This record gives sequence, C-alpha cells and structure tokens, in this order.
Amino acid sequence: MGNINFKLGMAQMLVEGGEVSQNLKRAVQMIERAAEQGCAVVVLPECLDVGWADPATRDLARPIPGPHSAMLCQAAQQAQIYVAAGLTERVGDRIYNAAILVSPEGKILLKHRKINVMDIAQDLYATGDSLAVAQTPLGTIGLNVCADNFPNSLTLGHSLARMGAQILLSPSAWAMEPDHDNNQEPYGDLWKGSYTTLAKLYDMTIVGVSNVGWLRGGPWQGYKCIGCSLAVGPGGHVLVQGPYGEAAEQLIIVPVEIVERNVTGTKIAELLTNKGYDGP
Repeated sequence: MGNINFKLGMAQMLVEGGEVSQNLKRAVQMIERAAEQGCAVVVLPECLDVGWADPATRDLARPIPGPHSAMLCQAAQQAQIYVAAGLTERVGDRIYNAAILVSPEGKILLKHRKINVMDIAQDLYATGDSLAVAQTPLGTIGLNVCADNFPNSLTLGHSLARMGAQILLSPSAWAMEPDHDNNQEPYGDLWKGSYTTLAKLYDMTIVGVSNVGWLRGGPWQGYKCIGCSLAVGPGGHVLVQGPYGEAAEQLIIVPVEIVERNVTGTKIAELLTNKGYDGP
C-alpha cells in the first residue's frame, strides 16, 4: 500500500461555555474552511459544544447520535471530509466527555469516551470503558481525548497503536492560570513528551487540538484555554505547534504522512525492544 500523504486541519477554535449554538456554528465553519483548503481531515477541540467541565453540561449534554453530532455529520458530508470532534454525551443519567470520528459520508465511524478523567471533573463525567480504531482509505485512525495522553496514562495510546492506529487524533482543552506567561514558561512540554514517545516507537502521527477562550464556570473557572495545538509525526518530529493565547483562534494546516506498518501482534513487542522500549 505504501505511505499516504494528505493535509490535515487543526481547528483551534473559540469555545464559549454553555453557548451551544454559537460553538457548533463555529465548528461547522471550521469544517468548511478546512475542506476549502484541501484538507482530508479536520480535528476540533474537546467538549466543543458546551465547553470543558462547564456546569451547563448537566442541562445541555445530548446523546450521540443526537442533535449536536448530527450537525457535525451533516457538515462532514457536505464538505466531504473526515471530522474528529469532542462532544458531551448524555446516556441516561450519565454524562461522558466523548469524541467522534465522522466519515466524508457523514457516518460516525468511532465514538470514544474519555477514560483518564481528571479528578476535578469526575463529579460531572463518567469514565469511558473502551478503545477502538477505524480502518479508512487514509490509514488506520485512533481516537482519544486530551488527558488520555498524559504521560501516566500513555498505556491508552500504546493500546491504540497496537490495534493498528497509524494516526491518533485527540480533541483537547488545554488551560492555564489567567496570569500564565508563555514567554517565561512555554506551554506544551508534557504533550510533546507523550506524543513524541508514541511517534518514535510506532512511526505514527499524533494530533492534539485545543480550543481557546476563557472558562466561564466549573472547577477551573477563570482559567484560559490557550490553543498551542500540536502535531507530531513519525520518528517524533514536531510538525507544527499552534499559536498560544485565549484569543489565538486559527485553522492550522499541516501536511501529514501515514507510514505503512506491517508488524502486528506479538511481533510488535520485538519491534519495541529493538527501539529500546522496556515497558509492558
């Protein structure tokens, strides 16, 4: 099959807590813009409909499939583009911090429920209990959400890679204290460490896309989401890091290469050993 090359859009968009209609409108516009610029895939932030850990989530979360996901599916179909996006999902009396991967035909190929839920958000979000990948003409795609890629939970990324993921898409919401100075303390080393580890071991691409804007409620009320969206390619090379700041809304276009992988099953352990990995 060989390697596959295409353009990917990183939709570092403004998300306003509780403003579902405006947030979804911005998401649709980002999808349209990415398609217009020749992207085959666009990745949007975590909880883009209601906002991460916003108190309005209890009232505004919707099922998946449901009205929020339907808007993204329709936009993907009209633009003929793959869409990865974070949404809040209601299932009975539970709410999940979820993400979906939508095909250019408007079909939901994957739904992931965040597993590594931060302790400060566990009163709102239930814990996901599954991992999956989707085989597509662009390669095998994995999906998770933000803190699922923390260094201390990187086993989730390892598992997706072992399932065959050649590219891992991760809707995110990266926030800092309101007085954080990025010149004195540049943001992103944690994610670069995690993403680079996986990219080197499996020759895969990892893309994390964060929103921007102020958090209006919840455990981090008053914090700012700061973008800095990150893509790391095969071999651990940083492909692009988005601009920093609560007003740094931008569609970032990055060329990606999906590397063919012929090693599967128990042969993966041998591959990792040869690369110096001594973990499980």
